[in-house]
Amino acid sequence: MNSFANRDGAVVVREMIRVIGENRAYLSEIDGAIGDGDHGVNMDKGFSLCLSRVDWETADFTTAMKTLSRILLMEIGGSMGPIYGTFFDQIAKGAKDRERIDGSAFSAMLGSAASEIEKLGGAVRGDKTLLDSLLPAVEAFDASFEETGDFAKALTALQAAAEEGRESTRDMVARVGRASRLGERSRGVLDAGATSCCLLLNSMAESVKELLKEE
Repeated sequence: MNSFANRDGAVVVREMIRVIGENRAYLSEIDGAIGDGDHGVNMDKGFSLCLSRVDWETADFTTAMKTLSRILLMEIGGSMGPIYGTFFDQIAKGAKDRERIDGSAFSAMLGSAASEIEKLGGAVRGDKTLLDSLLPAVEAFDASFEETGDFAKALTALQAAAEEGRESTRDMVARVGRASRLGERSRGVLDAGATSCCLLLNSMAESVKELLKEE
């Protein structure tokens, strides 16, 4: 099948929670190089709260995404809570009332989420932020899906572009946020936001590909 059932999709969120938990220390280590070092801690706090608040026996893709977005928006400090909260809110809105989610719907969700983050943060590609991972990933998904019509192949393209985008931040100079104060000294390390974004996109893509296999 080239779509997955909304009712089966809560696993996508559960896997993201696991991935963030496993990478908590790594994300904080990266953040500590040019930031305040709490990125992994804050991310794990929000995602862990979601783990305890979702009824995993009954939740669907939309419900789990909405719960995660609300926690990140309302209960997590710093810049990443609102940014990722907005991202998952747009995903949840795009999935609402859909029994099945296909590649076209997924593309619309990603596009809407990326657009809202661009408006929210005031950053652009090349500023050494999560956008440097997110925007290439969205574009790669859309290009692949338009060419092949294959949801799984488009997800693989998304993963590759997200990773390439993450790596590209190593040679960038931060232009927004706390790290921007360092100027040239911010060059040479990965951006924590781009790294967490890559982890989340990769996890989401893997989970959805598994769901597609099951249909």
